[in-house]
Amino acid sequence: MKLWMWNLGWVVLGLAWLGPLPELAQVSFAAHMTLHMAVVAVASPLLAIAASGTRLDPVGKLPSLFSPIPASVGELLIVWAWHAPGLHHFARHSLLGFLIEQSMFLAAGVWVWISAFGGSSPRSPSRSGAGVIGLLLTSMHMTLLGALLTLSPRLLYSHHHSVWLDPITDQHLGGAVMLVVGGIAFLAGGLWLTKDLVGDGQIRSSRLPVASFPNHYRSAPHD
Repeated sequence: MKLWMWNLGWVVLGLAWLGPLPELAQVSFAAHMTLHMAVVAVASPLLAIAASGTRLDPVGKLPSLFSPIPASVGELLIVWAWHAPGLHHFARHSLLGFLIEQSMFLAAGVWVWISAFGGSSPRSPSRSGAGVIGLLLTSMHMTLLGALLTLSPRLLYSHHHSVWLDPITDQHLGGAVMLVVGGIAFLAGGLWLTKDLVGDGQIRSSRLPVASFPNHYRSAPHD
């Protein structure tokens, strides 16, 4: 296990959940989105990549459940559902709602990342390829949701009243946090797996036997 990544992941999670962000998120959408990204785009990949290839890695035991593309679709449904105004308000106004939301965000984040990076080591090209698709799909939907929140001309979450920003600016800032942090984190993960695929392809190419020319194509010796 990559112990430093494992420990850092829990430190990030502890700072996100036990620090000022949960209280600030009750009045600031930007704080909520910072909390969200700390969980799914920072803590989750650290924990998942650290656990990959260890006894904590569930991919080898349940490969169909931890398949990158279905995990990406599941994460999309969870994230978009909790950003619908009704569920979002429930999480902001209720401790139970907040606990359910954050637990599902962590589970969804770890699900995607462990599905992409977990399994046997070295990863097979097919799993790396599926991981690239899953992470890039997640990056795309994070970017799309962030862009919608950033560019929306109207307020979607009326209960937010930041003491620093007016509500629509606060919403736009929160969308920008998701757009930049979420989009870049999942895109970087997909590109990392792409590097693995390119490296595997080069290794396989170097191992191909070089065909020798038939005897009749060889130059005859000169007298």
